[in-house]
Amino acid sequence: MNDAVRKLSQAGRENAELHHREAPNNIEAEQALLGAIILNNDAYYRVSDFLKPIHFHEPLHRKIYEIAGDMIRMGKIATTITMKTHLPADVKVGEQTVSQYLAALVGGAVTIINAEDYGRAIYDLALRRSLINIGEDMVNIAYDAPLDMPPQTQIEDAERRLFELAETGRYDGGFQSFNDAVAQAIDMAGQAFERDGSLSGISTGIHSLDGRMGGLQRSDLIVLAGRPGMGKTSLATNIAYNIAASYEPEIQADGSFKARNGGVVGFYSLEMSSEQLATRIISEQTEVSSSKIRRGDISEADFEKLVACSQMMQKVPLYIDQTGGISIAQLSARARRLKRQRGLDCLVVDYIQLMTGSGKSSDNRVQEITQITTGLKALGKELNVPIIALSQLSRQVESREDKRPQLSDLRESGSIEQDADVVLFVFREEYYVKNLEPRDEFDPKYEEWKMKFESVKGTADVIIAKQRHGPTGTVKLAFQSEYTRFTDLADPSFTQYEH
Repeated sequence: MNDAVRKLSQAGRENAELHHREAPNNIEAEQALLGAIILNNDAYYRVSDFLKPIHFHEPLHRKIYEIAGDMIRMGKIATTITMKTHLPADVKVGEQTVSQYLAALVGGAVTIINAEDYGRAIYDLALRRSLINIGEDMVNIAYDAPLDMPPQTQIEDAERRLFELAETGRYDGGFQSFNDAVAQAIDMAGQAFERDGSLSGISTGIHSLDGRMGGLQRSDLIVLAGRPGMGKTSLATNIAYNIAASYEPEIQADGSFKARNGGVVGFYSLEMSSEQLATRIISEQTEVSSSKIRRGDISEADFEKLVACSQMMQKVPLYIDQTGGISIAQLSARARRLKRQRGLDCLVVDYIQLMTGSGKSSDNRVQEITQITTGLKALGKELNVPIIALSQLSRQVESREDKRPQLSDLRESGSIEQDADVVLFVFREEYYVKNLEPRDEFDPKYEEWKMKFESVKGTADVIIAKQRHGPTGTVKLAFQSEYTRFTDLADPSFTQYEH
């Protein structure tokens, strides 16, 4: 019993020590920096881009920094004399008045050269305090267990806050010199020159499409739309696999990896299971019909090809999430996690209309779709990756004589067109012409139909209806329906892409 009491007492002392631990701070660094700013106002501009009043631990220091910043930005001189009128005269700092304290700060000032280093030290300590706050909130919310915040929502919220902290917890940003901008532009051009296909973006693996788009540009939201049966999932799957299969990592100076060619791909399959998606990819790569694979109607040679293909595909960095009805908040949290754990260079969502908004269920589907597309665009910028989001088209396409889709056909919300950087439509005239086949082959119109069908058989149009950074137009592709594969047409006009 005595041992139990002793252990309990020891645990109590340890808990008390934990509760009384002071949050990370460096009052001396705060004092030295403030003194440097008051002594030489130019020191303010060395830290003002990343250091805000909230980053100071001492409330009085926050106030001094805020007042000094306001005065300097207004073109006034911040000195011990000009600032004391803006601070409460009755406040005491130990035995000192505010005026005496300001004078003491100047006495302990660092040189303007060291101001940025002190600012960074203060900023880093503020980040550590933010981490502690996030951890405390997680613990408190988990204990309280509010009804409107289930555990999954808490995890997503914590991941979002941590990722925001990781992305904002840096000293870069703000204005840069034109020389730096030129250097970055030349560096991007150099990377494009060295990359397969000489593209500024990530290659889709389809040369004629890359020729029009310059590859998939980072942070772009690319909407790929079409009516059912047009092959939009097939095209998205082809592109996703092409990117993942051509992945070539390049180690950076800090030990991290960056894609030299291709990239790591995340695929949200809200409609099909991961097995169905894998079957499509295997069919495309082995040229064994997916329907035969599903039925098991394959030869021994076909089976050997399937086994060899599956072994090769195990090394491909393509990650599939088959959760149905996922919300934009869940999707964003999982994408952040994938980027943190495995890396991420491209994201595919199949498809927008199967997603749900992050808020409470609403009868207004238009507002929900707006929330989803806005969230996808923000996620692309946050993660700095292109997002290919598939979308259904409205049925009004079927009622027109000309079945070629238009931007107005995008279903349920104009925000899809508004938020998208690129809008692609998949259109296969073969699908519609095939349905018009005369029942009687002796019908006078049969030969006319046959000629028309032969002219469009095995082809597909990818219509670039919108592109912020390039031209619109139509790219003609070959489509092999039995293998669900889109490829470049074997046509002399495409010889420019052979090299």
